[in-house]
Amino acid sequence: AAPQGPPVYVDLAYLPGSWSARTVDEEFFRRVRSLCYVVSGDDHLKEGVLRPLLDALLTGKHQWGIDIQVTLIPTFDSLVMHEWYQETHERQQELGITVLGSNSTVAMQDETFPACKVEF
Repeated sequence: AAPQGPPVYVDLAYLPGSWSARTVDEEFFRRVRSLCYVVSGDDHLKEGVLRPLLDALLTGKHQWGIDIQVTLIPTFDSLVMHEWYQETHERQQELGITVLGSNSTVAMQDETFPACKVEF
């Protein structure tokens, strides 16, 4: 366990993917307080740890004790994410968490992919 200390405040935190996502728990969200969290890693490994990670965000944010709006930015479409969003939507609103979805696409060279714009 890491030594206790004050939380760290950042504008943007990129959450790890694959097996590293298992290290993101409620203690992480208690200590790393971000205006935006980017959830990436569209692979089968991420699907297995996605729900605990999302639930940890709710639990960790609840313990902040201050009212800071948080935006969650998934970079992939996921059934787990959709289910979590539906099941916890009221709780997200209580805690000031917005899940950013986007139907926008960006075309670069011969490739198109979903995208969203985040401004600070």
